[in-house]
Amino acid sequence: MKRTLQLNTIFAFGWVMALVIAPSPAEAWQTTTSGIAAPELTGSPQSAASRTDAGATQANGGVTATPVQDANQASQAITLDQALSLARTNEPAFAAAVAASKAAQLDRSIARAALLPSVVYHNQYLYTQPNGLAGSIGTQAAPRFIANNVVHEYISQGVVTETIGLAQYTALARAGAAAAIASAEMEISRRGLTSTVVGLFYNSTAAQVRIVIQQRATNEAADFVKQTEQRETAREVAHADVIKAQLTLQQRQRDLGDAQLQAQKARLDLGVLLFPDPRSPYSVTLPAATPLPERAVVETQAAANNPELKSALATLRSKDLDITTARAAYLPDLVLNYSYGIDAPQFARNGPDGVRNLGYSASATLDIPVWDWFATQHKIKQAHILRDAAKVALTSTQRTLIAQLDEFYGEASLAHDQLASLELSVQTARESLRLTRMRYSAGEATVLEVVDAQNSLTSAELAHQDGTIRYQLALANLQLLTGTI
Repeated sequence: MKRTLQLNTIFAFGWVMALVIAPSPAEAWQTTTSGIAAPELTGSPQSAASRTDAGATQANGGVTATPVQDANQASQAITLDQALSLARTNEPAFAAAVAASKAAQLDRSIARAALLPSVVYHNQYLYTQPNGLAGSIGTQAAPRFIANNVVHEYISQGVVTETIGLAQYTALARAGAAAAIASAEMEISRRGLTSTVVGLFYNSTAAQVRIVIQQRATNEAADFVKQTEQRETAREVAHADVIKAQLTLQQRQRDLGDAQLQAQKARLDLGVLLFPDPRSPYSVTLPAATPLPERAVVETQAAANNPELKSALATLRSKDLDITTARAAYLPDLVLNYSYGIDAPQFARNGPDGVRNLGYSASATLDIPVWDWFATQHKIKQAHILRDAAKVALTSTQRTLIAQLDEFYGEASLAHDQLASLELSVQTARESLRLTRMRYSAGEATVLEVVDAQNSLTSAELAHQDGTIRYQLALANLQLLTGTI
């Protein structure tokens, strides 16, 4: 009897301890499902990122290699203008184009300075071995080299030099053309970066909307599974309807997971251009939709602001100046020189005999070219060949501009006209699904009709989203072509 009482006491104590330390039902369910990679139906790209980070932590033995952003951290709202500004700060190719443009502007200043007189303060001491013959009393011995003046020679002079010639003035014009080319190339780089950022910006937005669409489709499929199970329980439909609905739900869950992954990739691709850490939390804010401009306005702006056309025109002008520079070799250059200072045996204003060493000299040099074995003629031919190639490039750029203008405007116009039709298709598909579900509840429609209506609505919503992004991108391409963005 005593032993039975002891056993009952032990069992009672064990049950009490089990109740104390046992997890709650929610905790037990979370513990049970912690290792199951079920898709999250939150519609947030951070959820996919959190699953990826959790998997990486488990793969590393519970130790995270790099710190990740807190999921609860407030995300920064980024507009398109802010995204463009951040990308211009962080993109190395655009930074290189800006540096090249600034350097070309300085080259123009350097070429302008070459037209002005140069001033140097020349100082030199020259020693020559004496020839061994004593000079007259009070003078140095004669130097051994006849080209030198004295054994000890001191030179300290301010020298002003000016070169006048056609080549110097042409060099300034060429530097101006090179600066114009570099400026146009910088604008081309800026617009290329803008095109990339705009594409990633709208793709990120589209990925977010696709998550919402797939979330709605998943919820719709889950609700239909529940309806088929209820009707099967009531013996109104066959089990085949439940299987078809479950297969549709499984596909929707996979589509939702793919949409979340694509959204995460789009965010990272855009984050690489915007932030030091591409995992920084942020959200995008779409700009207000602008109407399609008139065709005449677009053509005028494209002709005036197209950087490719400006670059081709500046290149052609540079090649014309190369011809002028090559022809300048037939003409002489006039060199003017003025020197003021001392060139004497003593480093002093006056010599020992009272003669003043300080003085000036001036010279003018004119070298007339006579014969260079056709080198100048061949340089002129080279310049003509390159100028002809620049003309071909200019005409090609003009043709490309005309074609792009028609292409981009036609695509933007068509995408704008299709928006209303796509919106009507979404409304029609939504109404069709509602009516089909009602007919299925009444036993007048089959499960295949319901699934087809669900697929039609999802396809219509995705097509509407793609059409909206298509119009935004086409309009952005048109604005890039005209220089308004």
